[in-house]
Amino acid sequence: MPVLQSRNLYKDFGAVEVLKDINLSIEAGEFLVLVGPSGCGKSTLLNIVAGLETASAGDILIDGQIVNDVAPKDRDIAMVFQSYALYPTMTVEKNITFGMRVRNVPRREREEALQRVAKLLHIEHLLRRKPSQLSGGQRQRVAMGRALVRRPKLFLFDEPLSNLDAKLRAQMRGEIKQLHKRLGATIVYVTHDQTEAMSLATRIAVMSDGKIVQLGAPQDLYDRPNSIFVADFIGSPAMNFISGRIQARDAKPVFVADHDGAPLALPVDHYDFGGDFGGGVEGDLRDGQELILGIRPEYVTSGAANHHGAVSVDFELVPSLMETNGFDQHIVFEFCGAELVGRFSSKESVEVGRPHRVHLDLSEISLFHAESKVRL
Repeated sequence: MPVLQSRNLYKDFGAVEVLKDINLSIEAGEFLVLVGPSGCGKSTLLNIVAGLETASAGDILIDGQIVNDVAPKDRDIAMVFQSYALYPTMTVEKNITFGMRVRNVPRREREEALQRVAKLLHIEHLLRRKPSQLSGGQRQRVAMGRALVRRPKLFLFDEPLSNLDAKLRAQMRGEIKQLHKRLGATIVYVTHDQTEAMSLATRIAVMSDGKIVQLGAPQDLYDRPNSIFVADFIGSPAMNFISGRIQARDAKPVFVADHDGAPLALPVDHYDFGGDFGGGVEGDLRDGQELILGIRPEYVTSGAANHHGAVSVDFELVPSLMETNGFDQHIVFEFCGAELVGRFSSKESVEVGRPHRVHLDLSEISLFHAESKVRL
């Protein structure tokens, strides 16, 4: 039986529809990440699960029981907030054990739970301090400890790392992943950071405009995004998009785009058209139909390297912008009327304004309908 379900869930704030027919089923031990741009409804969904907001329609079920009218304290959940929500006048020890004291948990049991969680989070030396004496990362550990000490059915995390700097975010991300692995906890985690989503989740729900637009394993969403929205949102740098049209040549499909005033044909006969294409252009596709080709930056590389077994083409392109992170270079080229971002070794010499040989590996492309923006 799923630990958490939402069935036909809607939420309105006046005339504004924030959630639209949300259906989810989360099994024990899953780490589900809700990801999407600001205002897409992910935090509202989490608050409804927690009981901090009420749904306009639909049901929330925990262990098969509808909890729409159950108070937050009785839902057997624990929540970690973006703002930490620590009591400033209490020590770390009292912040962590406050909920247990309110529920009249015996002192010995409280002490055992406190020591277990403090050791797990490496905060044994902080128990006598107050929140004002802690760093951001330490405060977040305390907030997590307050949740972990309860061993609930479900953990809810609402953008818990957004107030931390980049280094601390990476460190805390690793610790949350280790905690999930050790505890086997069921977690629903909200973030707008797709890197967090990809690294933490067992499944990702991508949200847009109050709807779940794609749900699946991180690698599936990365490799086979079902729309241009998902393809653009998941991945950093984002997927490159090239506008063109499909044509049949010698009974094989080619993708034709305009480059430097002339038509350029890219082979796409290896692509899984899902029955839309075969023996020429037929089915749902017509000769000359406009499509958008998507290619990840890691498949745009140096033409000087050795490439084997890929459906590929090479071009002389002129770099217009370069960025480096020390490990590799992100280089922007002008290609078919759009920007094309590639990932190159930091050891390779590339100069802005000077032509460079570029290799496009087409084996992992995505094709989208130009009008609907949906994947073929």
